Amino acid sequence: MALDLWERSEPPAAASAQPPVAAPRQATAPIKLPPAAPAPVAVPVAVQPPVPVPVPVPVPVPVPVPVPVPVAKPSVPVALPTSSPISLQSHPAANRSVLLQGQKVAYLLQRAKRSSIGFVVGEEGLVVRAPRWVTQSGIDEALQEKADWIVRKIAEMQRRRANSLSASIRWEDGASLPFLGQPLQLVLDSEQRVARSGAVWRVEEAGDTARSRLYLALPPHAGPSQIRDLVQAWFVQSARQHFLARLAHFAPLLEVHYTSLRLSSAETRWGSAKSDGSIRLNWRLMHYAPAVIDYVVAHELAHLRVMDHSPRFWDTVAEVVPDHRALRQQLKDIPAPPWDRAA
Repeated sequence: MALDLWERSEPPAAASAQPPVAAPRQATAPIKLPPAAPAPVAVPVAVQPPVPVPVPVPVPVPVPVPVPVPVAKPSVPVALPTSSPISLQSHPAANRSVLLQGQKVAYLLQRAKRSSIGFVVGEEGLVVRAPRWVTQSGIDEALQEKADWIVRKIAEMQRRRANSLSASIRWEDGASLPFLGQPLQLVLDSEQRVARSGAVWRVEEAGDTARSRLYLALPPHAGPSQIRDLVQAWFVQSARQHFLARLAHFAPLLEVHYTSLRLSSAETRWGSAKSDGSIRLNWRLMHYAPAVIDYVVAHELAHLRVMDHSPRFWDTVAEVVPDHRALRQQLKDIPAPPWDRAA
């Protein structure tokens, strides 16, 4: 068992030509002409030349030019962009994706010999392990049933990752990192008088306070990678000694016997236990307070009695670590600083 960490307006019709209307004929009556008068006697009259009458000159009248009216184009509905689903963290090796609560989740599907579908949310994302005989529609249905849990866990893991990155270690003289729940200052011992063996941990009193320091046998010009590698080697050695002591303390109390201890540097798992008695613990647990480490040690030893997470298992853990729920929450809330690169 494992402890997992986007109207067209038509022109008006032309008036129809009206046929000419014949004027109505009026009835005419014969008109009697009066008797012809005697012809007048011509009297010579001096003839004056005719007075010319001015003829009006036609003035051109501007004809209004019709102004073209823009024809409205038929309106076309514009499709608004649909909001695309928010994409949660995608697994780097994802081979499937699903929409959970309006959010796209790309996950890694693994087929295995097992009787049920398992879900694991780690720092890389979601991993789904399913039996070979389960159809994809069956897997999709199971994912929808677990949608609330999956979305919540991925969001928690993203917050942890952001907090972890903000707590990145600066691999240089005077930098600090957590060790057993307390700040540990790194000191480059250029003269190598203190740390002749590589690294020496000292708790030094300074008035009313105590400073925890790790002296490193390195010159002042040592690079980040050199410092990190030496500190990691010291962490691993310290973790083995501490874990062995705590295993020896809790195993008798739980009446179990473990056969071996192996150290792990996994990114998503703090420990595991097998039915053959072998225990695996993550050396980065040394960043946490001793009580938190005790919880993980007791958790894995309890699996040697109960190989599941049933109520009986938690009752077993509570025999030696009564406040295991609070300690487990600390392990979730406080991220360990990353060691994957030298800053």
